[in-house]
Amino acid sequence: MPILRCLLSALAGALCLLAQPTLAIRCGKLLDVRSGQYTANALVLVTGDRFSQVGPSGAIPSGISVQDLTSATCLPGLIDVHAHLTSDPTNSGYKSLGVSVPRSALIGAKNARTTLRAGFTSARNVGSKGYADVALRDAIEAEELEGPRILVSGPSMGITGGHCDSNLLAPEFRHTAAGVADGPWAARAKVRENVKYGADLIKICASGGVLSKGDQPGTPQYTLEEMQAIVEEAHKLGRKVAAHAHGTESIKDAIRAGVDSVEHSSLIDEEGIALAKNRGTFLVFDIYNDDYILQEGAKVGMLPEAIEKEKVIGKVQRENFRKALLGGARMAFGTDGGVYPHGDNWRQFSYMVEFGMKPIEAIRAATLAAAELMGWKDRAGVVDKGYYADLIAIEGDPLADIRKMEAVKFVMKSGRVYRNDWAAGGR
Repeated sequence: MPILRCLLSALAGALCLLAQPTLAIRCGKLLDVRSGQYTANALVLVTGDRFSQVGPSGAIPSGISVQDLTSATCLPGLIDVHAHLTSDPTNSGYKSLGVSVPRSALIGAKNARTTLRAGFTSARNVGSKGYADVALRDAIEAEELEGPRILVSGPSMGITGGHCDSNLLAPEFRHTAAGVADGPWAARAKVRENVKYGADLIKICASGGVLSKGDQPGTPQYTLEEMQAIVEEAHKLGRKVAAHAHGTESIKDAIRAGVDSVEHSSLIDEEGIALAKNRGTFLVFDIYNDDYILQEGAKVGMLPEAIEKEKVIGKVQRENFRKALLGGARMAFGTDGGVYPHGDNWRQFSYMVEFGMKPIEAIRAATLAAAELMGWKDRAGVVDKGYYADLIAIEGDPLADIRKMEAVKFVMKSGRVYRNDWAAGGR
C-alpha cells in the first residue's frame, strides 16, 4: 500500500506539473471581440496549446516565460475562410499549366508561413491541385512546417468546361480537371472521393468565374439538383460545402441546396440576401482583390478576358456587400488569397469598413463568424479559457482606425510564438 500511495502521489504530481501554465502574456489592452470592449492591463496564461486564464493583471506563476506586450493591443488570431495557399498570382493564366502538384505543395509551404506571420492563425483552403493542400495541412499539424491551422477541400468540384475545370489546353490534350463531375450521382461519387483522400470540406463551382477561360461569372453551372446531391452527400459524411457563386440565380440555388457558405456572392440580389439570412448561410465577399487584379493582373499573366470580367464585376460586388450587410446576412472574412500575394490578407479590413462595416464588425467577421463557419466556435476566434492559444498584437486602437490591423507585430498560434517584432528590436 505505501508503494501504491507513493506511485499515485507521483502520478498526481506529474499531472499537476503538466497542468501548470507554460506562458504568460501581459497585454496593454485585450480586445474582447464578443462585447467589443477592451480589458486594460490584461493577463493571459497559456497551458499547452490553450488559454488557461484570461483577465485583469495579476500575479504570474513562478518559473514560466513572460511575453511583455504592455505597449500593445492584443486580439484573437485571425481567420481567413477563403484562401488558396498552394497558388500564387505569379502563376496565373497559361503559366499555371507548368505548375505540378508537388510544386503546388512547396508553394503552399512558403505561403503558409507568410500567412501565419501576417496574423492569420487559421484558414480554409478552398481548392487545390490534386491534394497538395491535404499534404500541407498534415505537415503543419505534424509541426514540420509553419502555417495556420487549416481545413482543406482538395480539388474543387465543377462541371465539364466550367470555372473549376481546366480550359487552357487544346482539345487534342483531352485534359479534364480532377474535380469535374457531371450529374447528381457522379457528383456524389466525387464528394466521396475527395473525402477518401483527406478533404475536410467540399468546394463547388455553382457559377462561372472571373479568372477562368471561356465562361462568365453570372452563368449558372451546377444545377440545383446536382448541388442538392453534393450537399446531402457531404453533410452525411460530416463535411461542410462552400459554393463559388458569382451569379444571381446560382447564389440562390446554392443556398436552396443547403450549402454552408457562398463564396464571392458578387451578383446577389435582395431575394438572395433574404434567403441567406433566413437559412443562416454565410456570405463570403472577397472585396479587396479587385484592386490587385486590375492593377497587377496583366503583369502576372492573368488572361485579358479575366481582367475585362473583373472590370464589370468588382464594383458591383462591393455595392452588394453593403446591401447584404444592411440586409442582415451573416458574413465571414474571406479574401481569395492567392489571387493577390499571400500575407496581404489584412488589406481587406479597410475595404469592409469603407463599404459599411464598423471596425468591430470587420474584426468579428475574421474571428467569431469565421470560427463558426469553420465549425470551431467552441475553440477559436476569441481569447478565452479553453480556446486555442491563438493571439496577435498590434499598436494602437483598431476600433478607432481599422488600418491598425495592417501592422501585426506579434503572432502566437497554439501557445507557440511565431513572430515578435518587439523582441527582435523591430519597433
